[in-house]
Amino acid sequence: MASTASLLTLEEFRARYADAKPYYEYWFGEAIQKAEPTWLHALLLQILGEFFTRSGYKSGPELELRIDQNWQPKADVAAASQIEQPYPTKPVDVVAEVLSPEDRMQHVYRKCREYARIGIPAIFVFDPVDKIAWVWSRDAQNLERVEELHLPNGRMIPTREIWEELDKRQ
Repeated sequence: MASTASLLTLEEFRARYADAKPYYEYWFGEAIQKAEPTWLHALLLQILGEFFTRSGYKSGPELELRIDQNWQPKADVAAASQIEQPYPTKPVDVVAEVLSPEDRMQHVYRKCREYARIGIPAIFVFDPVDKIAWVWSRDAQNLERVEELHLPNGRMIPTREIWEELDKRQ
C-alpha cells in the first residue's frame, strides 16, 4: 500500500492516467496497472460479451465502473440490463475478469471482494489457458469453480460452450 503522501486524488488519477495504455484502475488513491492482454485474453473478452448479449444483456469490454469514489476498476467485461451513460454509477448485473499470465491471484481475490462490496450480483473469473471458470461466492468469500454461469436474469451459460467457441477462433 502506498504511503498517504503519495496517494492520488481521483482528479489527479484521471489527469495522469485517463488516456494511458495499458489501462490503469483507481484503487483507494493508487494507480493500479491492468495486465497486458494477450491475444487469447482479447478473444475471450469478445466471446464473453457475445454470450452475455445473447443472454439478454448489453455488454462491453474494459468498462470503468464509477460506483465508488475510492475504487473505480475497469471490468474486463461488464453486462447490464440497462446502460447508464456515460459510466455506470450503480452496480451492473455481471462482471467478468479474464486472467492474463502476469495476474496475481491475490489481486484477483481482492478485486472480486470489492466487486461484491459495491453490489455486483454476478462476478466471474476465467482462465483462458486452462479453460477454467469460477464464480465469486459471497458466503464462502472465495472463488468456486463452475461449469455453468448462472446469471441474475435467470439465464444460464454452459462454460463448455464458451471454451468451444474459444477453440474455434484460435
